[in-house]
Amino acid sequence: MNNEEDLLQEDSTRDEGNETETNSMYKLRKTRKKVTKSHVYSTEVGEMDISNSNDCMRDSSQILTPPQLSSRMKHIRQAMAKNRLQFVRFEATDLHGVSRFKSIPAHFFQEKVSQGVCMPRGYLEVMPNPKDNEMNHLRATCFNSDIVLMPEVSTFRVLPWAERTARVICDTFTVTGEPLLTSPRYIAKRQLSQLQASGFSLLSAFIYDFCIFGVPEILNSKTISFPSSAFFNNHDQPFMQELVDGLYHTGANVESFSSSTRPGQMEICFLPEFGISSADNAFTLRTGVKEVASKYNYITSFFIETGFCNSGILSHSLWDVDRKTNMFCSSSGTEQLTITGKKWLAGLLKHSAALSCLMAPTVSCRKRYSKDRKDPKESVPTTWGYNDNSCIFNIKCHGEKGTRIENKLGSATANPYLVLAATVAAGLDGLHTSDEVLAGPDESTDFYQVEPSEIPLKLEDALVALEEDQCLRQALGETFIRYFVAMKKYELESEERDAERNKFLAYFI
Repeated sequence: MNNEEDLLQEDSTRDEGNETETNSMYKLRKTRKKVTKSHVYSTEVGEMDISNSNDCMRDSSQILTPPQLSSRMKHIRQAMAKNRLQFVRFEATDLHGVSRFKSIPAHFFQEKVSQGVCMPRGYLEVMPNPKDNEMNHLRATCFNSDIVLMPEVSTFRVLPWAERTARVICDTFTVTGEPLLTSPRYIAKRQLSQLQASGFSLLSAFIYDFCIFGVPEILNSKTISFPSSAFFNNHDQPFMQELVDGLYHTGANVESFSSSTRPGQMEICFLPEFGISSADNAFTLRTGVKEVASKYNYITSFFIETGFCNSGILSHSLWDVDRKTNMFCSSSGTEQLTITGKKWLAGLLKHSAALSCLMAPTVSCRKRYSKDRKDPKESVPTTWGYNDNSCIFNIKCHGEKGTRIENKLGSATANPYLVLAATVAAGLDGLHTSDEVLAGPDESTDFYQVEPSEIPLKLEDALVALEEDQCLRQALGETFIRYFVAMKKYELESEERDAERNKFLAYFI
């Protein structure tokens, strides 16, 4: 396939046998679905055009039938021909939320859709030689084995910032066909399935801060990156324009972007979407922003050189399963949470200590909780309020989006899939177990005031809180919790504090 005509000719010759091949692919995926006990993985897709989506309510929530998969693959082949694609990236998230991928020649894509692409498991779990007593080594799930990247075809997109290259987001399986239990995307999908089984849907969007630096300069034998101060007051920059336009063409719709509190610091807000799509958008940003910045001789980082992490806010609301009613909005028109919303918030407050471990997973991330306090306190209270940006859980009741909760526990370095999964797990626990609900600061009711957990300032204490939180252990899985805790303890033991800054600047740029 050297040119567009060759690709189109091949497309026409394959169509006759396409139905048979698609049936085989469908059967293979059904086999994987049976192995994974009714959970939905790589075949979950939304009904959307493959080249772009203008629908902010899209979601990957339906399994393609053989005719639908056949139609989707036909659109993909046409996109490959139109854009003269050479390579397709099979991308998956590691535990830190960083993209790990294998690129294949484009003419192998249809074959790899059904077979998957193999990758060493260690690429995704990012921890050398875990101890045997820290992980459950079962059959093909041992750390040194391969895993299989199975693409979710609805996420196929031509990458505007990579020449003649497309990407597809993948779910991860063992070579025996079982889901990788430490996969953040699998964990998030499982929680969204639990939410749907309870009769609800989640509409959410991430709001990220990131910093833009010039090319590093050497001063007095030290490497220093200066903030790109032009971004502090000037939004009309080619870099941001190309980034936002590129994200749009990958299906990630940006609602707004602006300068933030520091020179060179930008804030970017996505439009809300149902299901896993919000985390997919955040995952796309984390890769795309680095690749676009390199074209302009910039370096972008979600980690600030001063040692503080940028914020990564999850704005979300709970809807009925038909996605017609916002369950946080009061029918009376008052700007207060409904009983359902208060129970959801009660779950977030109850599990805030453990949530903070997943959402601020490094030593430096946790500095933002203390805000440079000099007192010897080891924890800070979890705060919440209405339309109060200083609170950790900020309930916004204004605007066309309706009532929503901003979860501000997270840093921009947190894995967006874990942020989504843990938020849903904690909220669901509030719905199922909270007989008492919160009384707002301006409400005159007899509702019992739920006592929120304190947020530990030390990562070590947050790890203990996560280990002791039985709800999150069950929701996210014992295997994942053991591995995550072991990974963080390894980082604490092996990394010098002075080296952490350089480590995360290198990893998260």
